[in-house]
Amino acid sequence: MMSNPKISIVIPVFNGIATIENCIKGIQKQTVYNQCEIIVIDSGSTDGTLNVLKSLNIDVISIASETFNHGATRNLGVTYAKGEFVVMTVQDAVAADELWLENMLKHFDVSEIAAVCGKQAVPHQKDKNPHEWARPQSVPVPRTVSVASETNFNELSPEEQRKLCAWDDVNAMYRKSALQNLPFQPLAYGEDMLWAKMALIEGYSLVYEPNAIVYHYHYQFPKYTYKRSLINQLFIYKCFGLVLQPSSSLRDYALIVYRNLKWNVHPKWILHNFHIKYYNNKASNTFNSYLKNNEIEKLEKELSLDVPLGKQNIKIKK
Repeated sequence: MMSNPKISIVIPVFNGIATIENCIKGIQKQTVYNQCEIIVIDSGSTDGTLNVLKSLNIDVISIASETFNHGATRNLGVTYAKGEFVVMTVQDAVAADELWLENMLKHFDVSEIAAVCGKQAVPHQKDKNPHEWARPQSVPVPRTVSVASETNFNELSPEEQRKLCAWDDVNAMYRKSALQNLPFQPLAYGEDMLWAKMALIEGYSLVYEPNAIVYHYHYQFPKYTYKRSLINQLFIYKCFGLVLQPSSSLRDYALIVYRNLKWNVHPKWILHNFHIKYYNNKASNTFNSYLKNNEIEKLEKELSLDVPLGKQNIKIKK
């Protein structure tokens, strides 16, 4: 492991044998790889992942599976990081090209920038949902965001707040000093979006860099789609006060059919995307029922989701 790296890349891992090798090799192809160290935190893999990492000469920090937490485990990674900058990614994300890290790193020439968030994309592969394939319609342009004060942030609409905080630890680079001053909250979901909210309120500037791309995809089984959508709706409401209202018109379903025919892809994807839309809407209906009955805390307990910081009055420990 490099003794004096500039960039530390933190990867939480659990039973990632199917993807971890491609993830690591994508990092090793980066133009700035000679300035990087890789920190893998494994939470009890039993599928041969550790053997793959050993063959790639990657050191591993092992933790008990029951102690894994999206926020706290990433904070642990920061304590091991030697670099000035820390990258957060995941075991099934693969760099789209050799400029992934370089495209984020260049923004830190501006001292006010605390972190840069890249973009997730779905590659054009037959086993991936073609309705989610990356199809850029224009040349992507980086976007820098900041707010003048907590008051200014809270005066924004819930939709505007969420847009500013569309952060993603599948693909993000941070100044280590910013993460030390403002660690992730110990959450099971949404630690990245909440961090962005707290960072903006604290006066940090953030960059969204759509040219820093990783390929990342999860096949959406009905149960997965429903639960993840329900968790996301609860988190977005608790964090930003926003009630998501996914569309479920006949036109939406007709567009699925039209696009499937236009792209000339397998008909199975029509039913698959019907299911995604159906279960997203089912989750929305479930959430709205709990909200109407003033049972949001009950839903939190049922989902084992703790969102300690709501829309207002965020206090940050330093």
